[in-house]
Amino acid sequence: MLGKKKQKPRRPHGNFDTLISSRTTIKGDVHFSGGLHVDGQIRGKVLAEDGSDAVLRISEVGEITGDIAAPHVIINGTVHGDVYATAHLELAEKAAINGSVYYNLIQMAMGSSVNGNLVHQREPSGLLTQDNLPADEALENPGLDESSEYSDGKPE
Repeated sequence: MLGKKKQKPRRPHGNFDTLISSRTTIKGDVHFSGGLHVDGQIRGKVLAEDGSDAVLRISEVGEITGDIAAPHVIINGTVHGDVYATAHLELAEKAAINGSVYYNLIQMAMGSSVNGNLVHQREPSGLLTQDNLPADEALENPGLDESSEYSDGKPE
């Protein structure tokens, strides 16, 4: 029809390519694209491929101990680590995050909790934009650079 703009389709939240079941524990980093649904436990970083429109969903029985970096993140379980959601972060009523949260858009249900900093970012930064560093180094020193005022670890 004339005068109507086409809306960009949203990433469907019901189609997930990979399922980590409640009886599964993964020790090590997970790199993914598409949809990843976690009912089990991951002990390591969870990183979406650069440039992907990936979705990570953690159910109420799911648990991740490590940092997360993905465009779309839906949490209803437990995360021990920092969360970098470049597009959208949804915290359901049983979500518990022990770490800092870096987000563009956030939706929090009553009952969800964050024990750490909430940092709003319009432009992606942090894990996903440290192109010159390997992923391991980016996680070890997110946001730090050589010109820090604490060059020797002590305030001047």
